[in-house]
Amino acid sequence: MRLKFYCQNRIGILRDIVAQFADYRINVARGEVGGDQGNTIYLHVPKLLNAQLSTLKPVLESIPGVFGVKRASLMPSERRHLELDALLSSLSDPVMSIDMQGRIVAANRIAVQVLGVRVQEVPDLSLDRYLDEVDLPDLIRRNNSRINGLRIKLKGDTYLADIAPLHTEDTTVDSLAGAVVTLHRADRIGARIYQVQRQELRGFEAIFQSSSRLEAVINEARRMAPLDAPLLIVGETGTGKELVARACHLASPRGQAPFVVLNCAGLPESMAETELFGYAPGAFEGARPEGKLGLLELNEGGTVFLDEVGEMSPRLQTKLLRFLQDGGFRRVGSDEETFLDVRVICATQQNLPQLCSEGLFRLDLYHRLNVLLLQVPPLRECLDGIEALAAYVLDRAARQIGCHLPALSPAALEKITRYDWPGNVRQLENVLFQAVSLCEEKVIQPVHLRLPHSEVSPELAGIPLEGSLNDMLGEVERNILTTLYQQYPSSRQLGKRLGVSHTTIANKLKRYGIGAQDGP
Repeated sequence: MRLKFYCQNRIGILRDIVAQFADYRINVARGEVGGDQGNTIYLHVPKLLNAQLSTLKPVLESIPGVFGVKRASLMPSERRHLELDALLSSLSDPVMSIDMQGRIVAANRIAVQVLGVRVQEVPDLSLDRYLDEVDLPDLIRRNNSRINGLRIKLKGDTYLADIAPLHTEDTTVDSLAGAVVTLHRADRIGARIYQVQRQELRGFEAIFQSSSRLEAVINEARRMAPLDAPLLIVGETGTGKELVARACHLASPRGQAPFVVLNCAGLPESMAETELFGYAPGAFEGARPEGKLGLLELNEGGTVFLDEVGEMSPRLQTKLLRFLQDGGFRRVGSDEETFLDVRVICATQQNLPQLCSEGLFRLDLYHRLNVLLLQVPPLRECLDGIEALAAYVLDRAARQIGCHLPALSPAALEKITRYDWPGNVRQLENVLFQAVSLCEEKVIQPVHLRLPHSEVSPELAGIPLEGSLNDMLGEVERNILTTLYQQYPSSRQLGKRLGVSHTTIANKLKRYGIGAQDGP
């Protein structure tokens, strides 16, 4: 058990506190002093029982200068360790801290994999045994400053190393304590430069707004971004919901604070709960003895983006609702309340009101999330800007691949304009990147656009099978809309019957010349 004492900073107060445990023959394993003025004492008492604490608490609070005693989930050093571990684990490059003898003090998981050792073997492992051409401690002493882009060979692979020296006091050579070494694979530097260039445009400037429909949504998002309230972003897969969420974060007063993402559909319920809320020491078998901080605590003052919130389990929905109501929650296995200041942005491609009516999503949580609402349109509803968007994607693809910029032939443009793009902008990017890599000429033709095709089946009898898949699907779609329009003679009625927006139906009716195109 860990205890937190709010107390006066006076000589002998720690001795007076520990003496009470000694009288009960209870061992204090570790102690730390915290607070801005040393006015908080933390004690780790592993074998202290709840019943013993109930007896001891009045005695401890009667000590002169002790104002209060409560249970703590973590010691300050444990919290710093967890935060550092979470930071290192989030990095995609190998990172190691070494001392001035070249021994590894700490390393992230990627670095452990590169070295080919077990995690427990890392501390005190000599990095020199893996480096043939450079003496890092000597290099650090001679330079005594940051080194960027040092080419080294490690286990047969070439890396560019960034080396940041660590000093104990001043910046003299005598105060050198070691260095932090970050490795970048030399053969991936081109892709890294591309990613850096791509990230130079931040926020809403990174969203290409060629469509008038999308431009209107982004203008709406700009107005919502500074508001410190939950935001719900609705849209199909591949429409760029996370990009919009990140832009809203960067344009808000929290823009300099962290922005973290949790995909609620990609994790089991128990793992999603511990990732978001963390867990207390010894919360379950296999848990870290010091516990774990959740994304909410690691992101204090920032924004948490919950993708696919419609996939969230009922238990997690209840905890999220409680947090949105008063900012408080409990870690898994803990009875201590934690209160935080974090903005929550959620996204989903599902129909949350329908899930609520089916009892699969809490109605009260939906109303809490739906304070601000953005609906990101699918690509098929933004066809007025697809030519400019395609040109933008082709330019990016050519720069990344390092080839000439190909043009889009009229036939290829017609093909992408007539396609429905179920994967939206993400699918368009993938198709055009592949087309650039396949095209050996200066013009992209329809043959370079690899769109999904379907197999012939008996049910297609009577449908012309010449042309592209899009042509054939268009014929099927036209027949369906022509038939159903007689029973549902408006875009709103027909959209409700088919489970899509009335705007989509109106556009399709207009495309196929069905009915009077009466709008909604």
